[in-house]
Amino acid sequence: MPKFVKKREVLLLVLVCFLTGFGSCNQASSTNQQKQDSIAKLPIKPVIGAENESVAFKQNIDTNKSTIYLTFDDGPQKGTIGCYNTCKSLGVKASFFMVGLHQRIKSDGKELVTLIRDGYPEFLLANHSYGHANGKYKDFYHHPQTALQDFLITQDSLKVPKKIVRLPGNRAWVRANDVTSSHLVSGVANLLDSTGYNVIGWDLEWNFSHKTGRPIQTPEKLAAQVDSAFAHQNMHIRKHLVILTHDRMFQRPADSLSLAKFIGLLKSNPNYVFETVDHLPGLKN
Repeated sequence: MPKFVKKREVLLLVLVCFLTGFGSCNQASSTNQQKQDSIAKLPIKPVIGAENESVAFKQNIDTNKSTIYLTFDDGPQKGTIGCYNTCKSLGVKASFFMVGLHQRIKSDGKELVTLIRDGYPEFLLANHSYGHANGKYKDFYHHPQTALQDFLITQDSLKVPKKIVRLPGNRAWVRANDVTSSHLVSGVANLLDSTGYNVIGWDLEWNFSHKTGRPIQTPEKLAAQVDSAFAHQNMHIRKHLVILTHDRMFQRPADSLSLAKFIGLLKSNPNYVFETVDHLPGLKN
């Protein structure tokens, strides 16, 4: 067992499993908080019929069900191991978009990155830039060649296994024959596209307080938003919902329990399945 597992987190997982009723806990291993994302909102354009794309069948996705992609941004940081432990204990897949700089400045950063990277196919390590644009998003995106190099450096430093990124502070989508972005990030989106990268946006966000870093929506409210999104097909790819959260939101035991409760509510719906984002339809190989 990795040395950074803490007894408090093991006890928390026992409580999580007891409250959610999902069997026995699988004990798993346990920088500083960066500037909060300043999210640029984009209109979501559903891609009609995307769930029938041939790649979905190639990846053995059950197209009769609705797929949920739970994603965590900004790790490795406080909260990463809690997210990992909760998802592991409840048997759900998740994707972690990690920041290269955080691996270097967090004492157990390399161990956490390795834990996620080696956790595939249950967990996917993906690229979220090297320094999260240092919070200076306009300057970052006004220099697309420099931004591209930032992602390439991160790919190497984190040993990211797939060419999948998420832009810091902005939402965009880049898949095969699909580039959807704001004008601000279009330059880097097109460069990433030309170099074979996929860019993953999101359809629904679990918001957090910029003062405390804690979740805003209750698990029940967020689960209702998921149900509504599927009912109205309010997403970029029909029947495929990408949920954005941040590792640091779940560093407190009470908030880890909220994450477990939210997952439990979704798992109670037999029409929902969880996957990692490399299983989204239409991605480049």
